[in-house]
Amino acid sequence: MNRLMLLACLVLPFAACKKEEEVQVERAPVAAPTTDDKTEWNAYLQDQVPRHMEGITTNPFIYRVPAETNPDDPEEFNRLQEKAQQDVARGIVKGNMLAYAGRDPARTADLVVTAFADVPPGSMNGVRVLYIGDAANSERVKAAVEPAGVEYVFVQAR
Repeated sequence: MNRLMLLACLVLPFAACKKEEEVQVERAPVAAPTTDDKTEWNAYLQDQVPRHMEGITTNPFIYRVPAETNPDDPEEFNRLQEKAQQDVARGIVKGNMLAYAGRDPARTADLVVTAFADVPPGSMNGVRVLYIGDAANSERVKAAVEPAGVEYVFVQAR
């Protein structure tokens, strides 16, 4: 009797885990915000970025690009641009992801293109760059980042 109880105690947790795995359902994507609200964009990015993390082994670098100059902080975009440039200049190693998104896809693309302007060819192999924007700017971003050796992923903001 004790053996049966012990066996049941050992098997039951595994059966419960198996059942949980079967229940997991992929959530519908969060819609892209139509304003420049930081909270809405953070929720959107928290939904989108994990969908493209397969094979990424570290926390991603996420850049939410403001659509326009913030009257309360007119230097916000310039600081973000500088940070993006410094991050790639330091070198991003294999297993990392850089994600760029914002309400103004052209401004977001400008930030990416500027950040990658001085990156040596082939210096970022194994790094993924995720551009969430529009098709009109995707090829420009792709042309700027691919020489560095990154894997480029484009997601149409919806």
